[in-house]
Amino acid sequence: MRPPGGISYSPRGTPPWEGKLQRTVWIEGVIFFSILALLWGCATKREVVVLDRETNRLQSQISSQQKERDSFQKDVEKLQKDFKTLQADLLLRLENLQTEVRTLGTGIEEYREVSKKTPKEMDRLKENIALRTKALEDKEKILDDKDRNLEERIKGMEERLKGLEGKIGQLATKQLEIEGSLRAKETSVEGKGVSTRAGDLYKDAYETYQKGDYEGARRKFEAFLKQYPNTELSDNAQFWIGETYFGKKDYEKAILEYEKAIAKYPEGDKVPAALLKQAFAFLELGDKTNGRNLLKRVMERYPQSEQADTAKKRLDTIK
Repeated sequence: MRPPGGISYSPRGTPPWEGKLQRTVWIEGVIFFSILALLWGCATKREVVVLDRETNRLQSQISSQQKERDSFQKDVEKLQKDFKTLQADLLLRLENLQTEVRTLGTGIEEYREVSKKTPKEMDRLKENIALRTKALEDKEKILDDKDRNLEERIKGMEERLKGLEGKIGQLATKQLEIEGSLRAKETSVEGKGVSTRAGDLYKDAYETYQKGDYEGARRKFEAFLKQYPNTELSDNAQFWIGETYFGKKDYEKAILEYEKAIAKYPEGDKVPAALLKQAFAFLELGDKTNGRNLLKRVMERYPQSEQADTAKKRLDTIK
């Protein structure tokens, strides 16, 4: 049943226009509060930004003040250090000044004591000073004479040294000539009365020795002696076997091998050299008695040989 005028009501008796009005008010309230919340949010964000900026500014100021504080602290520490240094310097100067004052006071007292002396005492004091001065001058003169003598001795020693250097140079040249002659003699087999085969074997062994291969040279010299024990090169080969041991500092074996060269080939031209090297080997072993005896034997039996000259020079150096 519809009421008059065509106006309808809600089931609970609320007019329709009132419901629309309520919905409109509710929507407007929601919009208002939304706008209010938005404005509140914007205000909060701005405040946060402002607070952040203010915080950063304060932190920057704090950092700047901290740096200023550190710099000030360093300046204070430097001033304290400079003050301590200055204080120590002032104390040192004060001590020096006090020492000078004491020295000056002592000098004044001495002067007063001297001034109190009689003319006779003053003359005696002057005479004493003159005597001391003369004694000092005499000592200085003696020292000057000693210096001049020392300079002359040094000059003489330098001249002797130059002379010795010249002699050493001459000996070195002579040694090179001897070594050259020896190499030429050892490597040449013409006129030795041996076969070409024997000469080649000997030459190969000697060249191996010259290269410093003592073990290889020894084997080759031993092989040569096994095939050719009685040629004019056999005594040389036996001598060089001794040299291979000497080169290896096996002095006892070297002595034995040199002895073989002396005993087996007493007429060979290597006997003087074998005796000389035996003497050197004994000296290397610390046996000065046998060393001296062998050096004397070389000088007595072969006085005109180069080995005799070498033996004499070595004998002069043995204490």
